[in-house]
Amino acid sequence: MGASRFRIQAFDRKGNKFTVSFEGSASREKVLQVLDMVELLGGLSSDGAPQPGLNEEAPTKVERVKAVVLQSFALGWFSSKDVQASYEEAYDEPLALSTASTYLQRLAFEGFLLRSGPRSARRYRLSIRPEKRAFKSSSEARP
Repeated sequence: MGASRFRIQAFDRKGNKFTVSFEGSASREKVLQVLDMVELLGGLSSDGAPQPGLNEEAPTKVERVKAVVLQSFALGWFSSKDVQASYEEAYDEPLALSTASTYLQRLAFEGFLLRSGPRSARRYRLSIRPEKRAFKSSSEARP
């Protein structure tokens, strides 16, 4: 495929506008990665359609990944491939390995996960066990 140029404009739930431009050799995988990035920013729903408005009832893909981590990997170390397999089993829909890796990196940056190892053998685990997390949040609610 020859050199391509395209631009995607999207709005997140807070009304912020995001513009993503791409120039170069565009493959299906590259386009999907750009759309995943736009979805991470909150500009697309998980089916790739623009979000018409606030839809707080349906969890986002990253929220579903977080739920899979809490449900399946609460006690030990895991990889992006582990999350990918568990997600696909739980939600009966494909999840690109690059998307799983991106979401796990984002959750690590937010402090939800700890990560270890080189990029080719990256491992993750919860930063705090779920029962401690629940206790901490309930104690913070007190004045």
